[in-house]
Amino acid sequence: MDPLTPPQDHWLRMEDASAIGAARRIAIALAKAGGFDEERTGRVGVAVSEAASNLVKHATAGVMLIRSHPEAATTVEVVCVDEGPGMADVTAKIQDGHSTSGTLGIGLGAISRLADTWDVDSRPGRGTVLCMSFRVPGSVAAGTRECGLYRPVGEEVACGDAFAVRDEGGTVTAIVCDGLGHGIAAAAASTEAMRVFRSHAGTSPGEIVTRVHEALGGTRGGAVAVVHVDRAARTAAYAGVGNISGWIVRADRRQGMVSVPGIAGHRARGVREASYDLPDHGLVVLHSDGLTDRWSLQTYPGLLTHSASVIAGTLLRDWAVRRDDACVLVLRAEP
Repeated sequence: MDPLTPPQDHWLRMEDASAIGAARRIAIALAKAGGFDEERTGRVGVAVSEAASNLVKHATAGVMLIRSHPEAATTVEVVCVDEGPGMADVTAKIQDGHSTSGTLGIGLGAISRLADTWDVDSRPGRGTVLCMSFRVPGSVAAGTRECGLYRPVGEEVACGDAFAVRDEGGTVTAIVCDGLGHGIAAAAASTEAMRVFRSHAGTSPGEIVTRVHEALGGTRGGAVAVVHVDRAARTAAYAGVGNISGWIVRADRRQGMVSVPGIAGHRARGVREASYDLPDHGLVVLHSDGLTDRWSLQTYPGLLTHSASVIAGTLLRDWAVRRDDACVLVLRAEP
């Protein structure tokens, strides 16, 4: 599979009814661009409208991400995130006719039938993360074992954080870059890092980071980390410069992976690559310093059983620093 750069992400604040129509229009436009036929495009529109309506009516600080999937233009991916009130029994809410807040709870029921894949995690008092995807029948299914999410700070259009993934089934290689500062100049540094990553397929993490360091000399530079996961061998090779955080995560604890101090493109104290053993049913998580590193999956019982998209959405919702660009990448380690 070719390496992938983040698509154009559309983040919408679901604050009033006008946002429902905006979400539907963006989803339909992406579906048509991806080659969806009229019937399937309509299904995407209905499901997105249901999810958007639920956010507007019932959520607190609800936002929706709509994008072409990073691995396939023939797949539309939607991530809905809110901060409350959450649901105690998601299964009951999926049943058509179940009442919630005085309205028919048909939203999740419709979504579960219309989407090709979907997953939801909801916790009373903490909020809900709902992820769904739609694809052209017969097209290559997008991978579900990894998910990267990013968002710019404040009202910035360009995000200085970026990720890319190359999933070859038994192995997956990924990069996260945080361009220094934010805005267009930071995004230019991250874009150059993604270009170098694409140019060095099959190269070790240490070599890729070294090449990125050399290439970013003409930019403001940034922090960068690359990981190569061998799912069969249960190992991860990792190298980084600067303050990208890399973690090997299991249900009860996590282990940090080590980067060298510095700024890629300007100064780095000798790139070093290290190898780590991977646990069964574990994760590899990379994120920029737009997320604090104080998170722990122990505070989310059962979250590890959910899709990479739901896990990434939860971490971005609860641990992103509002005054900085943010990017988080979740890779499942199991074969």
